Amino acid sequence: MGNASSMLTQYDIEEVQHHCNNLFSQQEIVSLYQRFCQLDRTAKGFISADEFLSVPEFALNPLSQRLLRMVDGLNFKDFVAFLSAFSAKASMPQKIELIFKVYDSDYNGKVTFNDILDVLRDLTGGFMTDKQREILYKPGLKMDVEIPVD
Repeated sequence: MGNASSMLTQYDIEEVQHHCNNLFSQQEIVSLYQRFCQLDRTAKGFISADEFLSVPEFALNPLSQRLLRMVDGLNFKDFVAFLSAFSAKASMPQKIELIFKVYDSDYNGKVTFNDILDVLRDLTGGFMTDKQREILYKPGLKMDVEIPVD
């Protein structure tokens, strides 16, 4: 499973469905597999960061570098599991877990004020001046968020 020359078996499809908590139908998994094979240009069974960046919508996303940390080297099963958080059928905890991982830039299990400032910098780029950012650095302002992720 994972390169363009292989085909998904019924077992593979059911295994992937189970892996992503049945958020995708069998037909959706087949479609995702076709897209995965298109992205996996060298048919190595996983998608590299450069291959993800070949998707214009992904490359243009201001958070793409943060997302790349999460998706670089995913095999097909993990690719589908990652995408499942974007499904309309995904639970709120699944969506929150993904957002938390995007914000937790140092992987310490906490979203700190500095993590949020980093995301803000990624989102605003040159549209926010250093002076405007300094306003956010008020003495005594502290915000840490910790969400247990199983």
